[in-house]
Amino acid sequence: MKKLFRYFEGYKRHLILGPLFKLAEAVLELLVPLVMADIIDTGVSRGDTGYIIQRGALMLLLGAVGLACGLTCQYFAAVCAQGFGRSLRRDLMRRVFSLSKAQYGAMGADSLITRLTTDTNLVQTGVNMFIRLAVRAPFIIFGSIVMAFTIHARAALIFLISTPLITLVLYAVMHRSLPFYARIQQGQDTVARLAGENLEGARVIRAFSRQEDEIAQFEKTGGGLAGLNVQVGRLAAALNPVTSVIVNLAIAGIVWCGGRFAQVGGMEQGQVIAMVNYMTQTLLTLIVLANLLVTFTRAIASARRVSDVLALEPAMEAPAQSAPAETEAPRIAFEHVSFAYPDAGGEAVEDIHFSVEAGRTLGVIGGTGCGKSTLVRLLAREYDVSSGAVRIDGVDVRQYAFDDLRAKLGLVPQGSRLFSGTIRTNLQLGAQGAADETLWRALETAQGADFVRAKPGGLDAPVEEGGKNLSGGQKQRLTIARALAKQPEILVLDDAASALDYATDAALRRALKADTAHMTVVMISQRASTIKNADNILVLDDGRQCGFGTHEALLQSCAVYREICRSQRLLKEGVGA
Repeated sequence: MKKLFRYFEGYKRHLILGPLFKLAEAVLELLVPLVMADIIDTGVSRGDTGYIIQRGALMLLLGAVGLACGLTCQYFAAVCAQGFGRSLRRDLMRRVFSLSKAQYGAMGADSLITRLTTDTNLVQTGVNMFIRLAVRAPFIIFGSIVMAFTIHARAALIFLISTPLITLVLYAVMHRSLPFYARIQQGQDTVARLAGENLEGARVIRAFSRQEDEIAQFEKTGGGLAGLNVQVGRLAAALNPVTSVIVNLAIAGIVWCGGRFAQVGGMEQGQVIAMVNYMTQTLLTLIVLANLLVTFTRAIASARRVSDVLALEPAMEAPAQSAPAETEAPRIAFEHVSFAYPDAGGEAVEDIHFSVEAGRTLGVIGGTGCGKSTLVRLLAREYDVSSGAVRIDGVDVRQYAFDDLRAKLGLVPQGSRLFSGTIRTNLQLGAQGAADETLWRALETAQGADFVRAKPGGLDAPVEEGGKNLSGGQKQRLTIARALAKQPEILVLDDAASALDYATDAALRRALKADTAHMTVVMISQRASTIKNADNILVLDDGRQCGFGTHEALLQSCAVYREICRSQRLLKEGVGA
C-alpha cells in the first residue's frame, strides 16, 4: 500500500494545511466551554449584562473563525482527495492496459471494474476523511481531557476511566470488521461478474428458459453478500449505543461529582457545565471517530485490492525503441511457432511455419478450435510464443515497441466491438483526426457507405453502447472500415464477414482486392469461398499446419482442404479424390 503515497505528489500542501486548519478549528472549539463557564460564573452570578454580551460576542467570534477554518479544511481535503483519486484511476487504467491477455483473464474484467470504481472511490473517501477528521478527532478527545483537568483534577478522573473503555470498544469493532470488508469486496466482484454474464447472455438464457435458475443463483450470491453486510452492520449498530452508554454514565458521574464539589466550594456551577460540555464533545467526537474507523477499515481493504493491481508487472516486456526492419524480409513470417494457453494442458498451435510477402493476401482456414484466431493473437502479440518466432519485416514481434507493432496492424476481430459515440468517433479510433474523405473511402471498401448515408447525420449518426442500435452485418462492416481507415501495413480479418450475406461478402472481397493492393491482407474464415482467391492459403487442423499454397495446389495436395471445399459444395464429389 506504500505505493499509493506517491499519488499525493502535488498535494503535499493540501495534506499539511488541511489538518492544520482543522486543528485550529478544534482549538477554538475547546475554548468555547471555558467562555461559557465564565459567562455563568461571572456574568450571570453578578447579573452583569455587559459582561455577558461581551463574552457572548467572543463566542460568536470563535464560532465564525472556527467555521472559516473548517470550510478551508474542507476545500483542501476535497482538492487533495479528488486529485488523488484522479491520478490513481489514471494509473490503474494504464496498468490494466499494460497487462497481458493472460493476466487480464486471470484477474477478471468484473473484478478490475470493481477495483477501478468502488474500491478507488472508497480509498478516495478515506483520504478525504483523513484530512478532515484524523487530526481533529484525537485532538478533541485528548484536548477535552486536558481542559477538564485544568478545571478540576479529581472530577476529570472520570475522563480517564471512560475514554479507555470507549477506545477498547472501538478497537474491538474495527478488529472484527476488517476481515468482513475484504470478503464484502470479493462478494461484490462475484455479483458484478454474474450480472455482467446474465446481461450479456440474456438472449441465450431466455432461449433456454433458464431465467429462474439464473435469478436463483444471483439471489443466492446476493444473499451471501447481504449476510456479510448485515454482520458488519450489527457490529456498527452496536458501536454507537455502547459508546453512548459509557459517555452518558460518565456525564452522570461528572454532574454528581460536580454537585458535591460545588456544595463545598471546590467547583463553580459554570465549571460543572463546562465539564459536561467537554464530555459531550468527547462523546460526539468518539462517535465520529467510530464512523471514521469504519470508513478507514473499508478504505484499507480497498487500498489493498487496488495495490494488488498496481503491483502486477506486465508479463510481456517491450523495448522502448523498435529494432530496424529488414528491407528484403517477408512482411509476415511464422518460424516453427508453437504456443499453449496458460493452464490449457496442451498446445493450441504446433510447429507453424510460413511466410507472406508484402502486398500479398493470405487466407487461413480450418475447423473450429484449430488455432486460427490464436495466430492473430500471436501476430498482434497478445501472447508470446512458447517456441519459435513471429516476425514482421524480419523483426521478431518481441523486438517491437508496442505502439510501433500495433501501428502496423489493422485488426478486425471476430466480435464486432463498437463504442458509444458516433460512427465518426468509432472509425477514427485508430486514425485520430482522419478526414471525412478517408472515412468514406474506408466505408466504400467495407461495403458500409450506403447504410451510413441512409442514417440521419451520416458519419455523425449515434452509436449506442456496443453498437446495440446496429445489426450484426452493419457492425462488422463498420469494424472493417475502422481498420481500413487506419491504413495499416497489415490488415487482419478474423472471420470478419461471418454476419454478411454471400453477395455482400463477394463484393467486399472484390473491393479489398482492388483497394488494398499496398496492404498485406490476412483473411481468416470458415468459408472456403472467402479465401479461395488468396495468393496463399494456410490450412490448419487441430493446431497443426497441414497445407500451405494456392487453392488449386491445395486441392491436389491437402486432403483436409479438399474435404472442406467438398463439404461447402465448392468441389464436386469425386474430384481430387
